[in-house]
Amino acid sequence: MALQALQSSGVTFRKILSHFPEELSLAFAYGSGVYRQAGPSSDQKKAMLDFVFTVDDPVEWHSKNLKKNWNHYSFLKIFGPRIISTVQNNYGAGVYYNPLIMCDGRLIKYGVISTSTLIEDLLNWNNLYIAGRLQKPVKIVAMNENVALRSALDKNLKSAVTAAFLMLPESFSEEDLFLEIAGLSYSGDFRMVVGEDRMKVLNIVKPNIAHFRELYGSILQENPQVVYKIQQGSLEIDKSPEGQFTQLLTLPKTLQQQINHIMDLPGKNRDVEETLLQVAHDPDCGDVVRLGALTNWTWRKCWPALSNRETFQHETEHERHFHCW
Repeated sequence: MALQALQSSGVTFRKILSHFPEELSLAFAYGSGVYRQAGPSSDQKKAMLDFVFTVDDPVEWHSKNLKKNWNHYSFLKIFGPRIISTVQNNYGAGVYYNPLIMCDGRLIKYGVISTSTLIEDLLNWNNLYIAGRLQKPVKIVAMNENVALRSALDKNLKSAVTAAFLMLPESFSEEDLFLEIAGLSYSGDFRMVVGEDRMKVLNIVKPNIAHFRELYGSILQENPQVVYKIQQGSLEIDKSPEGQFTQLLTLPKTLQQQINHIMDLPGKNRDVEETLLQVAHDPDCGDVVRLGALTNWTWRKCWPALSNRETFQHETEHERHFHCW
């Protein structure tokens, strides 16, 4: 499995993880505090460490975490773990974040998502929020033997490659590919238009080409539709209508449906496969896929972005840094 190549044995991450309940199907660290980025986020020592914890039973996990880390939570803690889990599961991208926590001398934030919600997102790209983070290099801190989760993680990477292929020309470089992949999870993310560095994708990819290559190398070498010239760092893909149709058929369900919605004329009510066949023959196939990605996740990403940003601002203004006990 490609994601396994980036598994971390870092003592820092394991020490931080020891402050939380152990029942995790997956825990990973990501962002500029883990992998160096160019631009304003280049100082890793000062960067916040970002974590995501995947749990089978959010109510049980939050219940235990409230006992260990009561002060990590907002006012929702007074309503108990069931309400916290309801907010987590029913609003935004299915992830509940506790930001600006001091833990073992590092500033961290951590999100909690249910295993079932993550698997659905990895397979279908319902919102591509956490699944999108897992399309870029991350540090796996803990992972259990959940076969369905491991399979979904691998499928998510393959889907990212396929979507990028459809948006790229017949010949391109590794860097072009990784830029498209890294940009997927920012499709429709208004933070790339207001308030955040528009060069973020380039800043992520440029210093981490080797990590992207490690993450996607085996997938590219095993893909029958691509000629991967590793030494030159270049690729060639099948851009025939037949090749593009094959790729479109393997896209995640949510993206396929959005493409169908864009292309289906009023009153036609064509099924998805018929629409995808039409798109495969369209000279603007890549633009259609890009538009599908853009329109599908725009509003789905507004809620978590807004809620997290408002929370971070509130916390910063009050300088409220909580500590792991």
